[in-house]
Amino acid sequence: MMNYDEALTYIHSVCWKGTIPGLSRTQELLKRMGNPERKLKFVHIAGTNGKGSTAAMTASILRKAGYCTGLYTSPFLFRFNERMNVDGLDIADQELAEITEFVKPHAEAVAEHPTEFELVTAIAMEYFARHRCDIVVLEVGLGGALDSTNVIDPPEVAVICNIGLDHTEILGNTLEEVASAKAGIIKPGCQVALYQEAPSVDAVFEAACKEQGAKLHRADFEAIVPVSHGFDGQVFDYKSWKGLRLPLLGAHQLKNAAVVLTTVDCLRERGWRIPDEAVVDGLRDVVWPGRFELLRRNPDFIADGGHNPQCLDALAQNVREYLSGREITALTGVMADKDYTQMYATMAPLVTRFVTVTPDNPRAMAAEALAQVLAPFGKPVTVCGSVPEGVRTAMEQAGPQGLVLSFGSLYMTGEIRKTVLESR
Repeated sequence: MMNYDEALTYIHSVCWKGTIPGLSRTQELLKRMGNPERKLKFVHIAGTNGKGSTAAMTASILRKAGYCTGLYTSPFLFRFNERMNVDGLDIADQELAEITEFVKPHAEAVAEHPTEFELVTAIAMEYFARHRCDIVVLEVGLGGALDSTNVIDPPEVAVICNIGLDHTEILGNTLEEVASAKAGIIKPGCQVALYQEAPSVDAVFEAACKEQGAKLHRADFEAIVPVSHGFDGQVFDYKSWKGLRLPLLGAHQLKNAAVVLTTVDCLRERGWRIPDEAVVDGLRDVVWPGRFELLRRNPDFIADGGHNPQCLDALAQNVREYLSGREITALTGVMADKDYTQMYATMAPLVTRFVTVTPDNPRAMAAEALAQVLAPFGKPVTVCGSVPEGVRTAMEQAGPQGLVLSFGSLYMTGEIRKTVLESR
């Protein structure tokens, strides 16, 4: 009998590595497993930024409405188990081991080995089917059309979040090309909830909906009325909704919430019973750590997983809104394959000093190399040998009345969070 550690070792083993677009491996694997995904209904969420927050809010509302709700997201902050949960509880170690052991012989029988993400998707489908989920909120890994999550039949709702340029080597060099890849989750007869995009991008989704006979619902950002905000969250109105509370900070989260409220309309149209109270309570109680999250006071420490230019634009807006006039010690690390020049050009004018670390990922840029990238901005830079050392150094440099802001990679946010919460 496989144990938890053996299951993780198997999932992460070298033969699964890589991202190879295409659905054939996942389709064959799921067929061998008895097609667990066909027993489930889905809200399928694609986009460049905001997918995770949108998924978390949607799942929170569906749980409050009394549905057994699965949630599939990536990457994780602390433990692999966060990638899949039912009714807010992450998959148990023993169950992950059991399902991995069940999937393993089927995966090994597939002629062309599935990738790690494909294997995890198959494990998640089996997990949700075993728990007889009423509905699963399914976050796309990369792109849309060729992402392994796209093996599902038409979802209840296909949700398209904010589109930006990321993974251009796979998805294309223009917003329209990226949108075209994401539009692949729009299937015959489903409802579509759309983040308000540029007209040329919007046109891509409009054409896809027409082609698939899918009904398009656009979130209306003009209808968002911010009421108040502070470190404990924000209050806003949207269309007929008044005084909605959201613990997630930032104007971009209000836009994501508008997409979620549009998704609720779509689900109601499909016959799902979602009382107003479930919407209010679901937004109020949503938990989605590491997104402009205040971890402690004195010094104030905010952790943000922002890791591409668009995320950093949203982060910069939050800094101007919530942290105006404060000295900021930036704790940062980055993946070498990101557009880090643009990212730091956005943030450098807003911070006082930098502390660099190397995220725990093979694609990470070394802290020393990042320090050289940051040198031309003319701010003091301290290189640290580990994330815990970076946290300590940043807090010391900020001083008790100061503020530390961590950003640059989601891969280091979990370790930063853990270190800071233990230091309180």
